[in-house]
Amino acid sequence: MAKYRAGAALFAAFFLLLLAGRAEAHVTVSPQETTQGAYEVFTVRVPTEKASATTKVELIFPEGVEISRVQPLAGWQYAFQTEAGGGGKTSIVWTADGPGLVEGEFGEFKLQGKVADNAKELVWKAVQTYADGSVVEWAGGRESETPSSVTVVSKGTGDGHAASGHHAPAVTSSGGAEGGVSVSLFAAPAFYVALAALAAGLVALSISLRRTKRVA
Repeated sequence: MAKYRAGAALFAAFFLLLLAGRAEAHVTVSPQETTQGAYEVFTVRVPTEKASATTKVELIFPEGVEISRVQPLAGWQYAFQTEAGGGGKTSIVWTADGPGLVEGEFGEFKLQGKVADNAKELVWKAVQTYADGSVVEWAGGRESETPSSVTVVSKGTGDGHAASGHHAPAVTSSGGAEGGVSVSLFAAPAFYVALAALAAGLVALSISLRRTKRVA
């Protein structure tokens, strides 16, 4: 019986690890946190999650940030979308010159901008287009399958100057600070919980097998 319990624990650990990986496979924007008035470099991470390649990415700029510059990326063209009448920038569209991002690849697109002095959070919505014509809108809530990415904004220094824009590249899904984003699987708390459960399952299985051998 102990052997079966250990096996079940091991299976549960693998399942949690799988969920942790899926939770990170989203279009995300880092950093996870910033401050009011800060000048930031925002990094948009785009993974390809299907057999078809990613050929176009649109990022809609949220209220509370003014994007001023973009870093060129080899193999991609970009174009800003603006408000009617030549107003401020509302979004940016990156379009692949070649094959784009094939299955198993991800790309990082960088923007520079200033966070508003009264901003509380930046909710980033994105549209990912694949070569087969399918489109995924990353604009849902935290629990959705296609969540938007959120940067939490804390109060500024109060001296009228922008705070430093250097933060750890972590991201969060809409509705809370998680992550975005780190953007990496290894920065997700769920990954470490699953890893600990997997280790515990392996230990339990090892002990169970030893006991079985002694009884035999």
